[in-house]
Amino acid sequence: MNGPDNQVKAATFAASWRAFWFTPVDPRPLALVRILAAGIGLLLLWSFAADMQAWFGPDGMIDPATAAAWRSPFGFSLYDFATSAAAVRLVFAVTVVVFLLLLVGCCTPVVSLAAPVLWATLLHRGPMLAGAADDCLAVLLWCLAIGRSGRVLSVDRLLAARAGRAVSPPSVRCRIAEGLLQVHAAVIAAAAAVAQLKGDVWWNGTAAWWLAVRQDSRLVDLTGPFGAAEYLMNLVTHAIPLFEILFAIGIWPAATRTAVARAGLVAWPLIGLLAGAPLWGFTLATLGLPAALRGAPKP
Repeated sequence: MNGPDNQVKAATFAASWRAFWFTPVDPRPLALVRILAAGIGLLLLWSFAADMQAWFGPDGMIDPATAAAWRSPFGFSLYDFATSAAAVRLVFAVTVVVFLLLLVGCCTPVVSLAAPVLWATLLHRGPMLAGAADDCLAVLLWCLAIGRSGRVLSVDRLLAARAGRAVSPPSVRCRIAEGLLQVHAAVIAAAAAVAQLKGDVWWNGTAAWWLAVRQDSRLVDLTGPFGAAEYLMNLVTHAIPLFEILFAIGIWPAATRTAVARAGLVAWPLIGLLAGAPLWGFTLATLGLPAALRGAPKP
């Protein structure tokens, strides 16, 4: 009996694997991810803009040799070859233009590949400056490079409609991109929970307090409510890793995927707000957006 049972299980697993990665899907959810990722990227680029010359210019604080010592041996940066202030401005301006084109969905097949490369070249020039939102955005951009996010909600689609071309059918590439987004969302959530549970403050219930009192990064002052109600501080502290664990697990079963992903659309930005990293929270919510919009797959 074990032989036939194992064959059935193997066939069921193979069918689920094919359905997860290779079922053609509508590109609209991925198009929304494209718009949000480009918007987040432009905000992060804006945060770099004022100090580009101070960091990466000819007399900048981070010289190419220092940056190369920090990054992977396989990393590279176009800014390493920008030896003048004008060249630094040019590379940065091209990056901004590419993200604007990605936002509106113009020349999407080209800019969806150029965006992660140019984003990587910026982060590799100053790897010590990269934050959690920067790294999560890199994941979003590489996933978008695989899918066909410009087929709808884009200038490309408007031009195609004017040319009389029909609406694009569901795409396997979009499904692969969404699958990768889901995998990374689960892994990042699990990694965040594991990292937090290594610290005593997450066990004794005071982590939310220490996040709230960080004046250099906090965006909302919650020291009053936390100081007046210790149970609220403990509840928030314990709820954060608990949600991250539930998200990492619950985003996989069909019965819970939609509910967990939709909860993430609210929970991740709130966690980011408390941690003083709102763009990190919005980026994680964007990673789970396709799962939140798709709903449970039909049997």
